Amino acid sequence: MIALIKTRKYPLRFLLYLEWVLLGIIIMGEVFASSFNVASLLPRNPPMNIVFLFIFGIIGLKLPSQNKLHKIIYTSLEIGLIIIASFSGGILLVPLLYIILIARNCVIFRGITRYLVSGLAIFLSLFTQLHRTQIVQYIQPLAIKKQFAIVIFASVLILGISAIFMQMAINALLNEFQSRQKLSIANEQLAIANAQLSEYALKIEELATLQERNRIARDIHDSVGHALTVLNLHLEAAVKIWQTDPEEATEFLIESKRLGSNALKEVRQSISTLRADPLAELSLEDGIISLCEDLQRSSNISPTLYLNLNGLNFNLNLNLKPEIKIAIYRITQEAFTNIFKHAEATKVKIKINVKNQKSNSLQLIIDDNGKGFKPNQNTTGFGLQSMRDRALTVGGTLNVETAPNSGCKITATFPI
Repeated sequence: MIALIKTRKYPLRFLLYLEWVLLGIIIMGEVFASSFNVASLLPRNPPMNIVFLFIFGIIGLKLPSQNKLHKIIYTSLEIGLIIIASFSGGILLVPLLYIILIARNCVIFRGITRYLVSGLAIFLSLFTQLHRTQIVQYIQPLAIKKQFAIVIFASVLILGISAIFMQMAINALLNEFQSRQKLSIANEQLAIANAQLSEYALKIEELATLQERNRIARDIHDSVGHALTVLNLHLEAAVKIWQTDPEEATEFLIESKRLGSNALKEVRQSISTLRADPLAELSLEDGIISLCEDLQRSSNISPTLYLNLNGLNFNLNLNLKPEIKIAIYRITQEAFTNIFKHAEATKVKIKINVKNQKSNSLQLIIDDNGKGFKPNQNTTGFGLQSMRDRALTVGGTLNVETAPNSGCKITATFPI
């Protein structure tokens, strides 16, 4: 029984309980009529009425919801049971049975069909009352004549008002129920989409981390590994000729010192790149200044820095999204790394400011006077692609203007 009740979910379960209450009232009316010989003028069969009421209640535990033919057969069965119980069994409180029929009809049907079935229920209820009035009047004419109009009017009025109220109440309940179902489905779909998006973001982050590690490993192998190999050869040569040619051995040692210093710089640069959150304890302004100082120590280039982080209505240094800050920092770091390794530049200009206060966009410009390169050649392609990916990840764009012997200008634009 409990499993069947669960098939009519909230708020339809409330309607099921209402049906049980009304059926209980009808059954008590039957018991009362049989015990005190009420309505003895009508042809009655109380045992058959109880059976019909039991069947009528059982079929209400499961309502058809999809197939139109099933809905018609179900409603016809309900009406047939009520008519048999009314005319053959003489069941009392027939209007309550039709109210239950109207309640179920509101759940089963939609649109004009719902009103047609409700109208038919009102008509059958009125017809039943008229038929019983004619029977009583035929048996005892004086017992009903004076109250005939009042009884008919009261029956029609009560049933009509009940039907209208039932339609409005059930419509409101059904609309709320459907809204909750749609909201629940939308929430489930949103949760699934969020889970998929989080999964994709993790995959992209893992892929980006793997690419970054591979690049750093390749750089360490190409630069630090090569420098240490040459340094080892120089030291071995210096040891071998130290007794026979001290001057040449000294030159080997001086070159070894230079190679060791360069290798140390490369290692520090790689460690700085590997940091997960480079701005964990720094503002964007302090982070960029730190990168400029690192570039100056590594290459003796003193970058010209211009920062304007004050927007139209707020301070960007305080309100800029963390992911955009990190993207700006990493792009600047990558650009400085390329300048240090490949550009042979003597001047570097870096500018960060609000491009257009109306469109709320932030612009990063890094300009050097190095040897430049052909954009269609993949000599530094990984670094440029990494910068483009970082800009695109936060909704920005990156443009590179360069040519051989014409320097390089990197322009990145970010939404704020």
